[in-house]
Amino acid sequence: MPLTLLSSPLQGFTDFRFRLAFNHYFGGIDTFYAPYIRFNNKLIIKNSYQTDLQVENNTELEVIPQIMTNSADEFLFVVDYIQELGYKELNWNLGCPYPMVTKRGMGSGLICDPDKIDHILERVHKETDIVVSMKMRMGYEHAGEILDTFPMLDSYPLKSIAIHARIGKQLYKGGVDLDAFQKCIESTRHKLYYNGDITSVAKLKEMQARFPSIDHFMMGRGLIADPFLPSMIKNDTTKYPENRWDIFREFHDTIYHQYDAALSGPTPIKMKMQGFWEFFSQSFSNPQKTFKKIKKANNPRAYQQAVAEILRNG
Repeated sequence: MPLTLLSSPLQGFTDFRFRLAFNHYFGGIDTFYAPYIRFNNKLIIKNSYQTDLQVENNTELEVIPQIMTNSADEFLFVVDYIQELGYKELNWNLGCPYPMVTKRGMGSGLICDPDKIDHILERVHKETDIVVSMKMRMGYEHAGEILDTFPMLDSYPLKSIAIHARIGKQLYKGGVDLDAFQKCIESTRHKLYYNGDITSVAKLKEMQARFPSIDHFMMGRGLIADPFLPSMIKNDTTKYPENRWDIFREFHDTIYHQYDAALSGPTPIKMKMQGFWEFFSQSFSNPQKTFKKIKKANNPRAYQQAVAEILRNG
């Protein structure tokens, strides 16, 4: 069974600059999901969302837009917008675990309300011809919440449901619940994708053995922490290229210069790259020491010196 790898969207990280650079230097990802579109009381697509989805910024990749909403009107508005750009699929985020989202009844905080989900899907399927896919967690409070949605979800022609095998209130703490994911497989007719803690080739193989019917695997934090991982999985190897750190340096410099040009002033680029290094540092022998060096770099020159030192030591 052919293996398909998908990039899970991480807000603030996996925009078009990252996606293009990642694809150029590492590869291995078949489909990228764009970070979600979300509204603040007005039906206006923010400039950052528009830029991220511009066709000319995504010509080399298969990219699927995503929406975060609990409103049918917002959903329909985004459908019109992305269809004008030529996109044929919209992914609905019912997986985000962060309280600022879930307290508003969105993301994984919406899974406990099958009637609202049903209302939105009914309107979308009646009023548009967009292909709908979903990204979900097991629930917010407990893993049974998603099971209550399946009878309703099975009545719609969804393309797929990607399930992160945690509940929302876990955030990213604790382990994934593989038994609960198995129950999902047994409880729906829809095609499921697995998401959660794919951080090594061995971990991916473990999931393949545990869930032989699953052939689509979604990677989020693990992909940023080790950008070589998707291609290593595809090539069935645990060996890194001999010029591993040279490749990483070119990738790093590409996104650094692009974000530096797009952001204004030294503080935004510093915070942007610190966010990335929280993940990148996990690939180094001493993650805590590595990240500490990045945090101590208080200006662009100090930052570049810190990166050079980190990569020399590997």
